[in-house]
Amino acid sequence: MKNVPFGYDSIIVSSQQTIRYVNTADQVRLAWARSGSGPSLVKASNWITHLEYDWESPVWQHWVRFLSEHFTLVRSDERGCGLSQRDVADVSPANWLPDLEVVINAARPEQPFVLLGLSQGVVPAIQYAVKYPERLSYLVLYGGYIRGWALSSNPRAVREGLALVEFTELGWGRSDPIYRRLFTRKFLPEGSEEQLRWCDDLCARAVAPKMAAELMRSRGYADVTGLLEQVTVPTLVVHANQDHVAPLSQGQELAAGIPDAQFVQVESHNHILLEHEPAWKRFCDVVLEFTGVQHTADNEILQSLTDREQEILGKLVSGMTNVEIGQALFISEKTVRNQLTRIFGKLGASSRAQAIIFAKDHGFKLD
Repeated sequence: MKNVPFGYDSIIVSSQQTIRYVNTADQVRLAWARSGSGPSLVKASNWITHLEYDWESPVWQHWVRFLSEHFTLVRSDERGCGLSQRDVADVSPANWLPDLEVVINAARPEQPFVLLGLSQGVVPAIQYAVKYPERLSYLVLYGGYIRGWALSSNPRAVREGLALVEFTELGWGRSDPIYRRLFTRKFLPEGSEEQLRWCDDLCARAVAPKMAAELMRSRGYADVTGLLEQVTVPTLVVHANQDHVAPLSQGQELAAGIPDAQFVQVESHNHILLEHEPAWKRFCDVVLEFTGVQHTADNEILQSLTDREQEILGKLVSGMTNVEIGQALFISEKTVRNQLTRIFGKLGASSRAQAIIFAKDHGFKLD
């Protein structure tokens, strides 16, 4: 890993990502990272992350890996958390959109880009989509809510939120994880002991006790109910049916309020989908389908073709017959047939038409 002196242009480079810092208008240092390749996707910051530790995490690593495999991923740690500045006076929801704007302006993702909001990251993602619709290709929202617990009409939800904030102030910094486990168990009720223990440790490493309580309190006052109908970007809303943090009703209300939003329900009790869950694969599939990005495995099939096979496939896609392909490449018609048989086998196609459809659907480019 390489470190460059700290400041606006500070850089931490690893084999997986490049981390930089940017200052907000109120002089808070935000850490952001770029990884992967492909179409640009920006993930709004959410609780609780650490740009370095996430790559090692049994809770977050599959999220970062999946997004980096299919997109040029830009993500950040929110103020007060992770590699961003910890000693921050103001962590209210009023900062969420400006902080996202600062990160995006620094990262300069290729436009239009996909904007992803998870959990409370849904709030600034919606705000950004309303303010800058021309910059976005798609808006993807998972496990989100449109108003915080303090604004709930359910008195029980408000009492529970207040109790959790007080609980955090009292127990977050304890050496034993018993207090933090209450929090992590709520997020990962079906998590393994390893996953819960790792999440317990991340909580302690990523944010100080007082800041943890302030961040939790700030979630209670988020509200974008008045913005939903103003969203014009194509939107996908995904929500777990048994989410203990953001109830399914919040996801349904979110999708119902955004014009023409597509809603997908997945089967899980976890707020953060875990890699072994069928719900995780379902999430990956619908995101790739919605954004028009192909699975890495499918792209690797085309890349497995030899130069000659790609050349022949290109001629096939352009509409040439076997005879015409042979004439163009100075090979016999029999050789063309044999080559096409091998190509069909690699593509899993049984006919010329299927091979052509596969190539076009997976972005095969003609020379």
